[in-house]
Amino acid sequence: MNEHHIPNGFRNPFATESRGFADIWRWMSERRGNPGKKISLHPRSVDLDFIHENRTKPLIIWLGHSAFLLQIDGVNILTDPMLGERASPFPLVGPVRYTPPAIKAEDLPVIDLVLVSHNHYDHLDSGTIKQLLEQQHDNQPHFYVPLGLKDWFTDMGAQSITELDWWNEDQWRDYHVIAVPGQHFSGRGLGDHNATLWCGWVIRNEVFSYYFAGDSGYCLYFKEIGDRLGPMSLSTIPIGAYKPRWFMKAVHVNPEEAVKIHQDVRSQFSIGMHWGTFKLTDEDMDEPPRKLRRAVKESGLDEKEFITVDPGQIIHLDTVLKTTSNVISNE
Repeated sequence: MNEHHIPNGFRNPFATESRGFADIWRWMSERRGNPGKKISLHPRSVDLDFIHENRTKPLIIWLGHSAFLLQIDGVNILTDPMLGERASPFPLVGPVRYTPPAIKAEDLPVIDLVLVSHNHYDHLDSGTIKQLLEQQHDNQPHFYVPLGLKDWFTDMGAQSITELDWWNEDQWRDYHVIAVPGQHFSGRGLGDHNATLWCGWVIRNEVFSYYFAGDSGYCLYFKEIGDRLGPMSLSTIPIGAYKPRWFMKAVHVNPEEAVKIHQDVRSQFSIGMHWGTFKLTDEDMDEPPRKLRRAVKESGLDEKEFITVDPGQIIHLDTVLKTTSNVISNE
C-alpha cells in the first residue's frame, strides 16, 4: 500500500503536523537576538591524485553537509551533490556556505553513481550537477532519484537516471540499490510543495551494505529499514538542523535520535552528517558533534561506532569495518 501517495504528490504517514507561515513567523520572532553561533570548518587537504587513481582502497570522505564520496570496489559514489556556495535559487539570497567543500566539483574523480535523497537546495545543487555532466560528458554518472525528480535531471541534460518509490529496488552492476522511506518534505519553489518524493538509500551486495539516510525526522521507518535490510556495514546519518524542536522535530532528527537510527538499522559504523556547513536552524553550528558524543556515551555504544569527521578526512573502511572480502579489502 502506497500510503505516502496523495493525488498531487506525497505525504508523511506518521507526521500529522504541518507548518505554515504563522509558524515560520513565530520561529523568526523567537530567534531574534539568539540565532546560534556560526562556524567555518577547515577541510583537510585531499590528495587528489590518490583519489582520482584509487581503485583498490575502500574509503569514504565527507565533502560537507550531506555530500560524501564513497570509493568501494573500484566504484565512485556521490551522495546529495551540493558543492555550491549558496543553498538557494538566488545567487545573493539564502543560506550561504560557511565551510568550503573538501573537494570542489571540478576536482572530483569520475563519478559512477549519484544518490539523491530529495530536491531541497542544500541537498541538490544545479551548479554541481552541471559541472558533473560537463566534465563527464561522454561518461555520465548514473543518477538514482526519488519519484518525481527524473524530469528535473533530464532537463539538466542527464541521460542515465533511475527513479524509484519507497522500497523499490534496482540492480546496478553488482549492487542492489533500494529507495527507503524517511519523514521529510520536498520543494524548490512556492508551488511544488511535496510534489516530488524524498527518501534514503541502501546500496548493498552479499558482503557490504551502505545506508545513506538523507534527511528525516525520527519515525518508525528506521526500525523497518533495519528489519528488512539490516544490518548495515556503513551508515551516514544526519545530526544537525534540529532547533527549535517544536518546529524541526517532524523533519530533522537531533543527535540523540540519530543514535536511535544507528541502532534501529543495526549499523556497524556510522558517520554524522548535515551539520557544520550551512546555518539552517538555531543551534550553534558546532553543537551537533558534542551532543552526538554525549548521546553515544549515554547509549552505551563504543565511542568509535558512531563518529563525526572533518571535511576531507579519509576514513579507510578496511580499518573500521569487520567485513573481510574483495569488496572491503580489494587488493
